[in-house]
Amino acid sequence: MTTIGIIGAGEVGSQIARAALANGCEVVIANSRGPETLADLIAELGPRARAARAAEAAAAGDFAVVAVPLKLVNDMPVDELAGKVVLDTNNYMAWRDGRFEVVESGEKTVHELRQEQLPASRVVKAFTHIQAPRITTAGRPRGAPDRLALSASSDFPEAVELVTRLYDQFGFDTVDNSPLSESWRTAPGQPAWIAHAHQTREELIANLARARRPL
Repeated sequence: MTTIGIIGAGEVGSQIARAALANGCEVVIANSRGPETLADLIAELGPRARAARAAEAAAAGDFAVVAVPLKLVNDMPVDELAGKVVLDTNNYMAWRDGRFEVVESGEKTVHELRQEQLPASRVVKAFTHIQAPRITTAGRPRGAPDRLALSASSDFPEAVELVTRLYDQFGFDTVDNSPLSESWRTAPGQPAWIAHAHQTREELIANLARARRPL
């Protein structure tokens, strides 16, 4: 049975946990305040979920999900995430995170920065242009004409392959938008972000091509 370590128990992290459990996985989830503060969530999620500290969740997972904003000074458990695929669900939002000149200049994406902070991990951008509640409600069977597509960006093909399998389990198609340097194409305000509620695989491919870097 696959175990997913999730760092971040907010809307995105908890919804990924629910979807993972519904698809037969086990979940170890952490927040910034300590496992004891997740008692209500764990009671809801059930016996295949447990709360832990971030390093413990990272170590327990066959792969990991980081569902918290990036900080310029790394606060992720580097050693425990080493050798693992790490799904980064973060979007750069200056109003929330402060301004990162290296991102705003277009020199690097937030996901390239995450990869630099986790040099022994294989970072992949995932679940970044879907509203959190829809992770558990918008999935459709493979081949359904209204099946939504989500992007994945990574410098590691095997990381994209893992996300593709997970998306398929959750009911979504995948568009590979690699490498990480291209991950800005689904950032807030871009066509793929604006159309998140209703884009098929073909529409997402077109929207990625329509993306333009901010001036």
